[in-house]
Amino acid sequence: MGFLRFPPLVIAAVSLLVALTSAEIHFTEIRSDPRDNIPLDEFGFTHSGRLHLNLTKISFSPPEPDLSRIGFFLCTPDSWIHVVEQLQSGKIHCPLDSPAVKPVFTFNHLKPTTTTPAYDTVFNVTDANQFALVFANCADGIKVSFNVISVMYNLNPKNNRRDYLSAGKSNLPSIYFLFFLIYLSLSGIWIYTLHRRKSSAYRIHYFMLAVLLLKALNLLCETEDKSYIKRSGTPHGWDVLFYIFSFLKGITLFTLIVLIGTGWSFLKPYLQDKEKKVLMIVIPLQVIANLAQVVIDETGPFGQDSYTWRQVFLLVDIICCCAVLFPIIWSIKKLREAAMTDGKAAVNLMKLTLFRQYYVVVICYIYFTRVGVYLLEMITSYKYMWTSVFLAELATLAFYVFTGYNFRPKMHNPYFAIDDEEEEAAVEALKLEDEFEL
Repeated sequence: MGFLRFPPLVIAAVSLLVALTSAEIHFTEIRSDPRDNIPLDEFGFTHSGRLHLNLTKISFSPPEPDLSRIGFFLCTPDSWIHVVEQLQSGKIHCPLDSPAVKPVFTFNHLKPTTTTPAYDTVFNVTDANQFALVFANCADGIKVSFNVISVMYNLNPKNNRRDYLSAGKSNLPSIYFLFFLIYLSLSGIWIYTLHRRKSSAYRIHYFMLAVLLLKALNLLCETEDKSYIKRSGTPHGWDVLFYIFSFLKGITLFTLIVLIGTGWSFLKPYLQDKEKKVLMIVIPLQVIANLAQVVIDETGPFGQDSYTWRQVFLLVDIICCCAVLFPIIWSIKKLREAAMTDGKAAVNLMKLTLFRQYYVVVICYIYFTRVGVYLLEMITSYKYMWTSVFLAELATLAFYVFTGYNFRPKMHNPYFAIDDEEEEAAVEALKLEDEFEL
């Protein structure tokens, strides 16, 4: 079934789930495809936008179709839904006939002999908007084969240079580089802290340093990746390094949350079997999530398997986020039990408060970066898509800073400086808390 024949609400939902990947020079291979409509790419154009299409190896089965009913068009998200309504009501029988779309070219512009294997055209886009490039095949019973290279870019009016990043994402290299410098500075501060407080630094503090450095390297690779795409339309290999460091950063971050949540190195120097099982679940799931992300990015927003892999990515990511919360809950439960039995209520109450705060912060971080960012993308104009990236990175930075500050190595642990009055007050607080819960 053609993409444009889905009900409007379904199309709107699918469009909202599609991640706004960075536009590049895309190569698509179509072989004996009978679909009525094939979405190929999307891009945010300014008033000086350009679309360059290069087609090769064009063939039809059976031959001699009505070539005026086969071609490419540009369509905004709003007009896309309007076209579907026109098709369903019978007002039009082909998207190319709709006044709501911008026809790029139809195949009757090919030379009379279909043995000509190539076609090349440049289309000027003067309307600033977010457009999807769609191939339409309205010739009944015809299967089409071709290779197409689609190049979308905006021209800088000042120097006439090409900008291959979608409008609203042109400043992403600067944003990623800014956060790279911030994380690099935080790494330096953390190294200085570990050097000054060697006696109170645990193994987990050095693991935190590794997480910081991997995050910084991930942002550096993302900066170079987007910079090369902006200038040339291709990442020149930086995408490979980005995927590698993104994979390592994801695994180490989730592992760090699990280790802190279990109290490893803070409350106890070991992991229990059930806590090890959480790690054994989270790490393979992160491998699958990163594999799904690579497939999504490389196949583009409209790849045949892109939607399936996107669902896999979202499901796996949600499972990981839920899994890392269990160790924190277990630690909170153990601290509550210990607070009433080991005679150190004040010490355990302080630890309990800290872990509860961490639990809330982890939930807020996960909710915002997994749900809030997507909601923000839905309501934000394509011209300001950089804001969702900026806020997601800002939230991540706040989470890193909170974690580092609250679990930093301390020369004089305040847990040991407790007098009798504070101890009694803590016991009463815990009793009142128990009564409230009952």
